[in-house]
Amino acid sequence: MSITKQAMKFLSALLLGASVATLPAVAEEIKIGVLTPLTAGAHSLGKEAVRGAEMAAEYINAKGGVLGKQIKVIIEDDAGQVEKAVSGFRKLTSQDKVVAIIGQIHSSNMLALIKPAEKAGIPIFSTQASNVKITASKSPNVFRTAAIDPDRAEAWVSFIQTKGFKKVALVAENTDYGVGLITLMKTLNKERSLGLELKNFVFDKNSRDLTPQLLQIKNWGADLVLNIGVGDAGYLITKQAYDIKLFPETPMVASYDWPSQPIFWENLGKKGTYLTYISYGHPKQKLTALGEWFKAAYEKRYNDAPIFGASNAFGQIVIISEAIYHAGSADPAAIMKALEDYHYDNFNGPVKFNRAEGSRWHQSSPPILIVQHTAQGQSLGEGTILHPPNLKTGSLTQGSR
Repeated sequence: MSITKQAMKFLSALLLGASVATLPAVAEEIKIGVLTPLTAGAHSLGKEAVRGAEMAAEYINAKGGVLGKQIKVIIEDDAGQVEKAVSGFRKLTSQDKVVAIIGQIHSSNMLALIKPAEKAGIPIFSTQASNVKITASKSPNVFRTAAIDPDRAEAWVSFIQTKGFKKVALVAENTDYGVGLITLMKTLNKERSLGLELKNFVFDKNSRDLTPQLLQIKNWGADLVLNIGVGDAGYLITKQAYDIKLFPETPMVASYDWPSQPIFWENLGKKGTYLTYISYGHPKQKLTALGEWFKAAYEKRYNDAPIFGASNAFGQIVIISEAIYHAGSADPAAIMKALEDYHYDNFNGPVKFNRAEGSRWHQSSPPILIVQHTAQGQSLGEGTILHPPNLKTGSLTQGSR
């Protein structure tokens, strides 16, 4: 049986409601860890990842589980902090005996877990952590079905060139994610002779007053502000930029899809209008059969469309379960081998974890969109797609008050 046909057999069994318990049961449960921020950091994204993971376990178990066993997700809060991520990892592997871990949002945390994952001998998935060093480590234990920073920087550069911006301010937290994106933008600017004036403002991720840096940006006369804040920091930059009349008078682009969440408007109200942001998909995009099922089920349960993090966590649990099915075993080493050996379907398209060069190692990237909210209360589906050109639904709206 070919690789593609084997993958189709597993997914068809799930989608049609047949049991995939084709091999003798060895234990009642297979445990998969979800290590993600729930009380600090990008906690809203972590909560979405938990929703997706839990729905994936319910989905698979309702069809009979895998190898005669039920999938159980074990949730652990890393609070967006490296030390808590490491201690949570140890608990999941030594006490809970999980066979794989997903849910990482913060790049610094994910990078800190590579060596522990290798030592424990289990696969660990980045659900949204995007720093290039994660997959460029070429660790056999690391897998990612999320954007990498070069893709994000490429989208920014294309957008900047299309709009003719010249003076670009980067407001970034002092983490691997923030500093990494600044480095990438500097490198692209130099290597491609883009001629951009880049001014960097790096802040401690625990800072609560960024007004001095934002006033410098305003006085400098920036054409564009790149908001490289994660979680609460992204909101803080936007609010304080609005309060000093830097934004929306000067366009601002958020570095990932946090403005697509319903809580965005609860936190910012009118101050969020005209914000532009990176997105990894759109409600009207074509999905796989798996993705269509999840989208409909999520909307029914939560009365809202799922954001990328929820859909990706759902897909990652299904991919790991399919790898267990292909391996005929829940042994982590067998799972990792199956992850490399077979093709998979995520919610948004096919996945193959190749031993590619550089940051493309074990990497599957979603499309990168740039979207703008032009009216208070807009959802992702109601926003204007500014990039890429083939998906564009309108032009950048200049903000005013």
